[in-house]
Amino acid sequence: MLILGSRGSALALAQTSWVKDQILRRFPDIGLEIKIIRTSADKDSTASIRSGGAVGVFVKELEQALLEGEIDLAVHSMKDLPTQIPRGLRIAAVPEREDVRDVLITASGGDLSRLPEGSRIGTGSVRRQAQILALRPGLKILDIRGNIDTRLRKLQEGLYDAIVLACAGMNRLGLQNRISSRLSLREMLPAPGQGAIAIESRNDDRRIEPIAAALNHPATSIAVAAERTFLERMGGGCNVPVAVYARLSGNCAEIDGLVAATDGSRIVRASNRGSPGAAHEAAVDLAEDILGRGGREILDTLCQDPL
Repeated sequence: MLILGSRGSALALAQTSWVKDQILRRFPDIGLEIKIIRTSADKDSTASIRSGGAVGVFVKELEQALLEGEIDLAVHSMKDLPTQIPRGLRIAAVPEREDVRDVLITASGGDLSRLPEGSRIGTGSVRRQAQILALRPGLKILDIRGNIDTRLRKLQEGLYDAIVLACAGMNRLGLQNRISSRLSLREMLPAPGQGAIAIESRNDDRRIEPIAAALNHPATSIAVAAERTFLERMGGGCNVPVAVYARLSGNCAEIDGLVAATDGSRIVRASNRGSPGAAHEAAVDLAEDILGRGGREILDTLCQDPL
C-alpha cells in the first residue's frame, strides 16, 4: 500500500486523484490511498501570502509527513514548492505540464483591455500585480486569499471586478467556461513551475523508482528544473515579482525571464537558449543577465521596502 499525501483543497485533491489514476493505469495491482494533510496555509486562511515569510506554507506539513513515513508520496503544485528541498527528500517525477498561462476572470466577461480605469483586480501574487500594472497602470490591485471556488465567489459577490488565476487550475477543475480571457505569455510570464505537478518522495524509497520513471515527462522536468534554477539564482522565494518560462523546442531549450517593480513601473526582461543538456547553465546565464541590467536593483529595493 502506498499513501499519497495531498492538501484538502478541491484543486489539490483533483491533482492527487489524477496522479493516483495515472499510477493505477500503469500499475493496476498497486494499492493506493490518498491522505489529506492540513498545511499552514489551510490552517490560516486570512493571512496574506505576499511576504517572503510565506515561502513553503503550502508544502511544509506534507514534507514533514513524508519524512516521518506517514505518507509515501507528496503531490504538490510545482510553483508552491520552494527551490530548496529538505534533506532526505527529492522530486521523484514531474508529469507533463498543463497550460502555463494565467487567466483573467471578470464580472463583465471582458478582457484586460476593456476593464474601466480603477477596476479592482484580486490577486495574491506580486508577480501578477507587477505585470498587470505594467499593462494597465490605472487598475487597482487588491489582495485576495482562498481556494479557487472562494475567489470565484468573492468575484461574484462584487468584492472585485476581476481576478487572475492559473489556467492549469481552472482546467483541472473543469472551470474553463468561467475564463474571460487567457493572458498571452507576452502579456504575463508565469511563475516558475506553473502548470506542473511535483511528485515528491523519500530518497531511500526504492519502491517509487518504477512509478517515478513511468510518470516523469522529461521535457517538462528539464524545463521546470531550469525555471527553478533561474528563481534560485535570482534569490527569490515563492512570491516575488520574478517570472520565467522554459520550454524545449526540438534540440533547443528556450527560456524567458523577468523581474519587475511591484507597481509595474519597471520591468527587466530577457531570453536565452541552449541545448536541453545545458538548460541549467542557460537559466543561470539568463538570471545573471537580468540581474546585471537592473534586476538586482529592483529586488534590493523590494527587500528594503517589503510588502
